[in-house]
Amino acid sequence: MRLGINLLCASGHVGPEQFSLFELAEEAGFDHIELPMLSGGPQDYARAAARLDKVGLSRGCTAITHPDADPTSADPAIREAGRAHLAWILDCAEALGAETVGGPFHAPIGEFSWAGPTEEELARGAEAHHQMAEEAQRRGMLLALEPLNRFETHFLNTAEQARAYVERVDHPAFGIMYDTFHAHIEEKDQLAAIAHLGEAIHVLHVSENDRGVPGTGQVDFPAILHAVKATGFDGPVVVEAFGSGLPDLAAATRVWRPLFPDLETLFRDGAQAIRSAMEPA
Repeated sequence: MRLGINLLCASGHVGPEQFSLFELAEEAGFDHIELPMLSGGPQDYARAAARLDKVGLSRGCTAITHPDADPTSADPAIREAGRAHLAWILDCAEALGAETVGGPFHAPIGEFSWAGPTEEELARGAEAHHQMAEEAQRRGMLLALEPLNRFETHFLNTAEQARAYVERVDHPAFGIMYDTFHAHIEEKDQLAAIAHLGEAIHVLHVSENDRGVPGTGQVDFPAILHAVKATGFDGPVVVEAFGSGLPDLAAATRVWRPLFPDLETLFRDGAQAIRSAMEPA
């Protein structure tokens, strides 16, 4: 397992002004970087890749969909825009040299049907994601779709739903990003949820129950890592924490206060906490 950090803690788009964070991550003890893929184009991610190559960090990315580009939509035009957006994600991820493409690239965050997902939504999503997985496999990448808690989406919330969706998509390059923050809300037993997902976990997000610095809250990271290791998982273990510095993201995730004092504290304390939790696993 490699230890990584998601840079959504710093910016929704990591440009040259944030590239110094790559060195900070390496100094703090991370092996891997996960970049948010919310805007820009392949040329932007190619520049980030060149800097990451110099630092010596492997990388993945996280991406989302939008209300006007939703692959699960009943509207054919919106659904086609959603498929085009999934193709854009893969183009950018390839330019980055990403091993994994994770995140909630299923349905827009904060958009609700006020009911659970319909059979039609699931079928439309699975068709789009199977096609995406075919292309990801051709480019040497794995997909890791992220279930979110019920306050952020109605599409996928639990490990049981996620496992069923993996089976519906039915492609070896398609799996799940398991996030301990969302699971802390939705699962009765995180260890049982992890066992149920098994080999479908392609990326592990280690996120504290308040989305602050891992190791300062309620999540039992040593037990989580032991359970994930028992599934045979050997992929990226990525620290994710959110701050209030990104207004759009803060609003979407309901972060109204600072959850860590500064990025250096988050990087160093987060790395130390998860490294310590990884040792027994």
